[in-house]
Amino acid sequence: MVAVQKDFSRYDRKLEFILRTAARIFAEKGYHSTSMRDISRETGVSLAGLYYYCQSKDELLFLIQDNCFGRVLERLEGRLTETHDPVERLRLLIENHLSFFAANMAEMKVLSHEADSLAGEMHEKVSGKKQQYTQVVRRALADVAESRTEKDRRPVDLTIATFALFGMMNWIYNWYDPQGAMGVSDLVENIARLFLSGFLGEACDEELNFSNPAEHEPFHMWRGTKIESMNT
Repeated sequence: MVAVQKDFSRYDRKLEFILRTAARIFAEKGYHSTSMRDISRETGVSLAGLYYYCQSKDELLFLIQDNCFGRVLERLEGRLTETHDPVERLRLLIENHLSFFAANMAEMKVLSHEADSLAGEMHEKVSGKKQQYTQVVRRALADVAESRTEKDRRPVDLTIATFALFGMMNWIYNWYDPQGAMGVSDLVENIARLFLSGFLGEACDEELNFSNPAEHEPFHMWRGTKIESMNT
């Protein structure tokens, strides 16, 4: 059975623990420099135990990436039903992305650095979810552009806008400290304001409800957030 046929919808605490730990090691050492023995050592799970849950290191990487995009998209779809206003929907999209990856920084680094480390069917499935997410973001940006009057609109290429937004949001793993002075709420507010209103804050700042910013709680990819040893 190939990895992409594995049903990850069924919660499995030990598999989750293995994937959380593998994501941290991949982020620290790099995927290609990490061995299954490294993961076995860090988790306290025997090699036989690891291969019981995953057939290969490739499958570990696939499950991390696939679950990341799945979780972000699933939550975003629910959030976007909260409003029909294009600007607010885009703000919710930014909030959803940042609150997720602020709580899953190792996974974010793995997604960024190991985007092309998979091949075949596993690569195709992850790429499909990535493209689906990209299209959601592009559509949200198009809706905002279409909501502006001709007088107010300054056309921006949607491809440039889409990847510029991803660039802003995905770069946080290089500088943002989730344990530092800047909370997730401040991160969301500043990046949303910068992208939607510009550095001078003149474009549509009055439309954004930043006067009383809500508390944006990070939501974790994994059900447990503490890395602990689980011996087989």
